[in-house]
Amino acid sequence: MKKYAKQIMTAASKIKLIATDIDGVLTAGEIIILESGEEVKLWNVKDRQGLNLLKKNLPEVKIAWISGRKSKQLELRAKEQKIDFLVQECKDKVKSLIEIANKLKISFDEIAYIGDDIIDLGALKATGLSVCPKDAVFEVKKVSRCISQYDGGRGVFREVCEIVLKAKKVWDDIINRQ
Repeated sequence: MKKYAKQIMTAASKIKLIATDIDGVLTAGEIIILESGEEVKLWNVKDRQGLNLLKKNLPEVKIAWISGRKSKQLELRAKEQKIDFLVQECKDKVKSLIEIANKLKISFDEIAYIGDDIIDLGALKATGLSVCPKDAVFEVKKVSRCISQYDGGRGVFREVCEIVLKAKKVWDDIINRQ
């Protein structure tokens, strides 16, 4: 088990919203476009399990997916997984986070944001816990408080869920129930 710095765990203990980019974080950033124009994204089952563990054990922690692109598949996955907030075609992720934070009546210190590219820089700088995949661009790594041990689409979201579950002292209960 990876041990995280005390400052990361302190920040994670305050989290009430985990917001994430999609392409390059929840997926590896590869998009298959079929002849019909439909997009296909590959999702990691470990990230889905992290979401399930979080929703079951910390239902008060909300989830936001914020994407610069628009995809029917993303809408379907968000509905299927009961994602609390889905924002597509987003060019200003900080503005979207402000709107969501206002709805939830939370501060930016209570938000974890996961991003991988320069469109995510503002959100990463603004939030209490900023995380990026191991393969994020240099500028993103430079401003992130935590660099995941995983590449995008390979378990980054799961790792953040585990950090929050551990920081909020419920991880050991989850493991002991298995």
